[in-house]
Amino acid sequence: MRILVVEDEDSIADFLRRGLEGEGHSVTCASDGREGEARALGGDYDLILLDVMLPDRSGLSVLESVRRTFPALPVILLTARGEVDDRVRGLDAGATDYITKPFSFDELAARVRAHLRLPDPQRTTRLEVGDLTIDLVRRSVERDGESIRLSTTEFDLLAFFARHPGQVLSRETLLSAVWGYEHDPRTNTLGVYVSYLRKKLAVEGRPSPIDTVRSIGYRLRADA
Repeated sequence: MRILVVEDEDSIADFLRRGLEGEGHSVTCASDGREGEARALGGDYDLILLDVMLPDRSGLSVLESVRRTFPALPVILLTARGEVDDRVRGLDAGATDYITKPFSFDELAARVRAHLRLPDPQRTTRLEVGDLTIDLVRRSVERDGESIRLSTTEFDLLAFFARHPGQVLSRETLLSAVWGYEHDPRTNTLGVYVSYLRKKLAVEGRPSPIDTVRSIGYRLRADA
């Protein structure tokens, strides 16, 4: 799917671009309201992620222009937690949804999938890696048919691993995807949660499927 990201903060735009491209989407970014409006009206996009606070032209103004031309195009607003009035005005103006900053990439990706209405829902709601089965709708996990109880964060981390089986994922990538772009990269939070996952995913006679790649990050083995 083709997605337009209109966001003036480079770190957030890059965080979104990398994550969405990792999901298989084609991503175009615009850094201010005027450019975003021009790209939205002149392009052929399946969904727009639109920041409310933009230079040159506000996100709500861009939304109004988009709605006049593309009344059915999904538009998800990106807002700060305190911008309650903007969220209300945005929904009244025709925004499809909104998500508050900071956010985890998995939450945003789930909303994107919901509004894109992808033609193969089984592909997007159920992940299978080796003997691991992850149901993204029920947020349930099984290994070799045995149910495994995970916390919300443990589940989000495992789901991100499962979307990239066999791929070495850096600490920075994992922190951004699960805890949000503002998370301190010096924290040991990731290591702690990987340890939690390893203990829960290990079964008798079979080790955890998560490997450490020294000096880089972690990998979920494709054969689990």
